[in-house]
Amino acid sequence: MKFNVNILPKSGKWRKTAGFFIAVVIGIGMFIAHEAKITSYLSDDPQACVNCHVMTPVYNSWMKSSHREWANCNDCHVPHDNVLTKYYFKAKDGLYHASVFTARAEPDVIKTKEASQAVVQQNCIRCHVQQVTQTKYDGWLEGHDESRTGRQCWSCHTHVPHGKVRGLTTVKYNLAPLPTDREEAVIPSWLEEELKN
Repeated sequence: MKFNVNILPKSGKWRKTAGFFIAVVIGIGMFIAHEAKITSYLSDDPQACVNCHVMTPVYNSWMKSSHREWANCNDCHVPHDNVLTKYYFKAKDGLYHASVFTARAEPDVIKTKEASQAVVQQNCIRCHVQQVTQTKYDGWLEGHDESRTGRQCWSCHTHVPHGKVRGLTTVKYNLAPLPTDREEAVIPSWLEEELKN
């Protein structure tokens, strides 16, 4: 039995075809990356979280909380052990969220997974270590001393920092948020004139 070694044409036409398809794949990838605002996820900007419309109610409830002044999304929802752990966790969660939202399989009520709950709990304690460990709070609330570190903070502090928002249908006519950058205030021209006078 003889094998034909000259299957590919010698003219190099296959190289042009392969190059074309590689360029198409790279072009589509770059277009998707641009439309998905992928580089925004590398920052700590809270508005990166509302690239997905599903997160709008959660973002808006955070905007009305006292945590807005002190903590952004990554301060609570991403580990702070080191940079590698932080970006690994962001990438893992981001790919999961992207696949769920792309498949339109997002639940009405978004709940944190077990790994995320551990991270949020660690971050609550990291920021509020004095409130958790100080002995002057002993006897402040019945049973609080024994359970300060033994249960999740949100078992008591249910509405911190996201208020009573539990699902997409809880906020009627929920609008995408305004930028949180205070230097770029969005003031209508008529109001700006009134303020000058």
